[in-house]
Amino acid sequence: MSLDLETLRQEFPVTRHWVYCNHAAVAPISTRVANAIQGVLTDLNEFGAVHWKSWGKTVEHARQLAARLINCDPDEIAFVKNTSDGLSLLSNGLDWKWGDKVVSIDTEFPANVYPWLSLKKRGVELVTISERKGRVDLHEIEQALDARTRVLTVSYVQYLSGFRVDLDALGEMCRTRGIIFCVDAIQGLGAFEIDVRRQNIDFLSADGHKWMLATEGAGVAYLSKRIVDQVTPTVLGWMNVEHFNDFNQRELNFRHGALRYECGSLNTIGIYGLAAALNLLLEVGIKNISGQILTITTHLCDGLSSKGYTVLGSRAHGEASGIVSFRPGIRGPETRALFHRLEEARVATALRGGHIRVAPHFYNTQAEMDQILSVLP
Repeated sequence: MSLDLETLRQEFPVTRHWVYCNHAAVAPISTRVANAIQGVLTDLNEFGAVHWKSWGKTVEHARQLAARLINCDPDEIAFVKNTSDGLSLLSNGLDWKWGDKVVSIDTEFPANVYPWLSLKKRGVELVTISERKGRVDLHEIEQALDARTRVLTVSYVQYLSGFRVDLDALGEMCRTRGIIFCVDAIQGLGAFEIDVRRQNIDFLSADGHKWMLATEGAGVAYLSKRIVDQVTPTVLGWMNVEHFNDFNQRELNFRHGALRYECGSLNTIGIYGLAAALNLLLEVGIKNISGQILTITTHLCDGLSSKGYTVLGSRAHGEASGIVSFRPGIRGPETRALFHRLEEARVATALRGGHIRVAPHFYNTQAEMDQILSVLP
């Protein structure tokens, strides 16, 4: 199925103003997301909490959509504030033993570092595998998994290099060893397929404001039924428990499944937007989305290389993503000056680690990639 880009681009008014390629930071929202958020704001403005029952229906609809996106049951989805919130839910909730080990990658975004470093005082060692020339050797990860390893935690897509790991291979490694497989999915969810059942993922966390095309502050965490009883809720409130609407009961019996990790009132406004964004992604289809992203980023990489720029990371099949980070050669212009040059041409990118990071989504076009290349000397 080919994408009707002309129609889809009408969903994103940002295309009238910018070549927006900064989805690895904060994405613009579509008109349908803006309308969903405005709708609940108007309801609050005019009626207060009179229609609170409809809020709950929308929250549960969003939960079902998130479950469809990653192929799990709705009761395995908890809404979280952001990716960090979800990862901390897991790191703080496990019953760690002195000498336990966590394996990760040395170029992870800090959200997937500090929750594990904080366990040092509990005798847990964080071991990291090196990313070399923008890719990670999965054999080195496998060699690091031993009898002490409790968790393997990796980003689906590395935030700078754009290296996309083989979730199927890593999930199988963990399954055969009884290791919890944790995925920071924020740089991939919404752009590339994730099937938590097939890939043996035990835990996943991602905020909605990047590739899912929603807003900040409304994310999802997935906890498989395999591990939910191993992860104790550590942030408690009125909604963690069964019969939470009975305000006089005092029994600490946690709710079923992942719902036990929602401690109080949710970001209803953000979840309205998230539901609309998930509907759009599922309507377009993740295979169509990833296909378009890979087509235009490959075109961009080819153009960058032909102009003498160095592209970080791997463009091999299964390892490429929507993130393209590049820098000029030794004799080329200064990176920051190039970034500002793109900004002046109304091209939205990001400066990260001495590179310019370009991160287009499915509604971006090959013509826009040519526009970027035309700006670069």
